[in-house]
Amino acid sequence: MRAVIQRVHRAQVSADGAITGKVGQGLFVLLGVGQDDGPEDAEWLVQKIVQLRIFNDADGLMNNSVENVQGGVLIVSQFTLHARYKKGNRPSFIAGARPEVAENYYLQFCELMRKRLGQSRVGTGKFGAHMDIEAELNGPVTIIMDTKNKE
Repeated sequence: MRAVIQRVHRAQVSADGAITGKVGQGLFVLLGVGQDDGPEDAEWLVQKIVQLRIFNDADGLMNNSVENVQGGVLIVSQFTLHARYKKGNRPSFIAGARPEVAENYYLQFCELMRKRLGQSRVGTGKFGAHMDIEAELNGPVTIIMDTKNKE
């Protein structure tokens, strides 16, 4: 799984003209599911994101996690994170999981996040839909994680 994690003041996502998820202070997560991903990837990634210390403490140092600051997490499925672009100018998305598999792992990831933070602190997009996203970035602070490249 690949994730782009951004610290936000607020974020919301809409699909089909309706807001499907929103958060105040917290994280905006774009999540891409790859062909070789499994349940252990979702578990590792949720754990890492929840404990990621990218929120400022009283001294202005990044020592707090989204869990510590009681923040929310907005999660949006993003298959294009697995784009391959080595040849030509048109990206290939063959490395991404098939939609039915990707949706299952996306929903599992969201559920694991809800279990960790609580239902009210996790918002989601609509899998497979065209979505409009509004985000007010804080920092900006952006982290990229890949469960196949655990740095």
